[in-house]
Amino acid sequence: MIGLSLAAGCAAALGGCADGGDQAASTTAETTVTVYAAASLTDSFTELGEQYEQAHPGTTVRFSFGGSSGLVSQLQEGAAADVLATADERNMTKAADAGLVDGDPETFARNVLEIVTPPDDPAGIAQPADIARSGVRLVVCAEQVPCGAATRALAGGLGVTLHPVSEENAVTDVLGKVTSGEADAGVVYVTDARGAGDAVREVPIPDDENVTNTYPIARLADAPAGDAADDFIAFVRSDDGQRVLADHGFQRAA
Repeated sequence: MIGLSLAAGCAAALGGCADGGDQAASTTAETTVTVYAAASLTDSFTELGEQYEQAHPGTTVRFSFGGSSGLVSQLQEGAAADVLATADERNMTKAADAGLVDGDPETFARNVLEIVTPPDDPAGIAQPADIARSGVRLVVCAEQVPCGAATRALAGGLGVTLHPVSEENAVTDVLGKVTSGEADAGVVYVTDARGAGDAVREVPIPDDENVTNTYPIARLADAPAGDAADDFIAFVRSDDGQRVLADHGFQRAA
């Protein structure tokens, strides 16, 4: 009878019961944390965002993934966001120098390069220097993108000159050209190669020849989400966050 009495009470005073529910809903805090992140973070940050939302009811994490240089340009043009995570320190410094960053950026991961080919390896890429051979349809990142700068450093260390048929503005686009068969080889991060699974063949680069990029993260000035931006950054750098990143192939920041 208690349940029936309550139902009857609400039925008799429907307006009051409905108003109370609406008021409770209206006072529930809803927060959106907007994160601009390097393309190579797509899979790992998507998973981190899902975990963060589960642990923080009422909070939504929205991502914009792309080349680090392009993300900084968007912010310079007035795009609103709370957190920036780049694939190198150069672009984060550019953002900080432009007054876009609140506080000091913190490193949270490292990444290294790897060569990928289609599964059937049409060009016969057996070692890193093979990507410089004549006739190899090589795709790399553009120089202003962190993976592009790292690729050029790799070529310098190998003592070879690369002749790419295409230069992309995001590492995910390089991977796409390889998986679609438009390229014989591409230089990506090891995390991208791992995420592609059987869609590519991996050609590891020896540690003494490879190039390491350090990933910084920072709260942006005038972040609409306020302290929630700092909380998300803390989660990324926490042990739980680091485990997710490691699962995707990232190395822990020194």
